[in-house]
Amino acid sequence: MISSGTLYIVGTPIGNLEDLSLRAARVLREADVIAAEDTRAAKTLLAQADAHGPVNPARRIVSLFEGNEAERAAELAAALGEGKRVAVISEAGMPGVSDPGTRAVAAAVAAGARVEVVPGPSASLAALVGSGLPTDRFTFLGFPPREAGARQALFGTLRGETATMIFYEAPDRVGATLADLAAAFGADRRASLARELTKLHEEHVRGTLGELAAKYRDTPPRGECTLVVEGGTQAAPEIDIEAELRRLLAEGLGPRDAAARLVVVTGKPRRQLYQLALSLERERS
Repeated sequence: MISSGTLYIVGTPIGNLEDLSLRAARVLREADVIAAEDTRAAKTLLAQADAHGPVNPARRIVSLFEGNEAERAAELAAALGEGKRVAVISEAGMPGVSDPGTRAVAAAVAAGARVEVVPGPSASLAALVGSGLPTDRFTFLGFPPREAGARQALFGTLRGETATMIFYEAPDRVGATLADLAAAFGADRRASLARELTKLHEEHVRGTLGELAAKYRDTPPRGECTLVVEGGTQAAPEIDIEAELRRLLAEGLGPRDAAARLVVVTGKPRRQLYQLALSLERERS
């Protein structure tokens, strides 16, 4: 059975409430259900939207966050089956992009409901355009892994990426992430750190990865951060991992240190490299 309701995925301001579009405000006023990542932030946003016209008196707000999205998505699909107008909003930006919303869309599609996307501000695009780096080809990579080994392995797999790369990162991890990016791509690779986008203290700090890593090594930036990194000029050459490990072991590095050295340039898991290094070390004994 095809649901008669409509799911609206509504892009919301990332800092400046004046960026709420007229269409987004109307959809939020008319909705029967608003599924919000942060219900407190939603009330502030709705005060802005509601000032522009009549509000659906039956409208209700429910929470939709990572921990309850699977269960909530089924409830929203049921509401769509009843012909309800359901709007999904994240705390800031576009739902489903490093924020809850993907499961709600999937559930609505499975139920045969209409899905409308109401575009809004995007931190990734704002940072990209303000970076001064190429915008003709880019790839959005979201938040890098928190664990250093996994993060370094990811950056190793991206050494051959020629498109501009966009990452989100928490302020307290920016320094370590920039250092890992510099190790993987080279300290001279151009980059930009955007913070507090659309807010009073918006800033785009441009430089090389080495310069930015040094700047934020001991002093984290304030506010939400988006990193934009220049792509490579050509695909990274293939590395003979076994030969490189043999060379590092011959220079006196232990298997653990040799493996760590290659994580960021190969993208291979640290454990896999370590096991190979151990095997090669036994051969030398």
